[in-house]
Amino acid sequence: MAETSSIAAAIIVDGGRVLLVRRAVPEGRLVWQFPAGKVEPGETPEQAAVRETCEEAGLDVAVVKSLGERIHPATGRRMVYIACNVVAGTAWVADAAEIAEVEWCGQARVAELVPFPFYGPVQDHLDDVLD
Repeated sequence: MAETSSIAAAIIVDGGRVLLVRRAVPEGRLVWQFPAGKVEPGETPEQAAVRETCEEAGLDVAVVKSLGERIHPATGRRMVYIACNVVAGTAWVADAAEIAEVEWCGQARVAELVPFPFYGPVQDHLDDVLD
């Protein structure tokens, strides 16, 4: 079986809201998502989540903890979910080729933008930290 790279997703919460980014090109039903990208050779999922957040949304973040991993039911990709806090910066569309929009969302807005369930440990984390 061929080795496929993992995707690291940064779950960034600040002020009771979570950062979502709108993909410039939707991937199936995935339009709004967490900042995320491939784990590069020699990189940990935590390092990838921090790097991708900076590249996509212009934010410096620090890893809080890993929330686990799974095979994504829609994409079949191995996903690793990393909880992060903002260290510095303001979220903006830093990579317009990949990202069309960024938004800090409370619980109700997340449910509007992402109309299907999150991975259980991610949802549990969001339930604990979102307004």
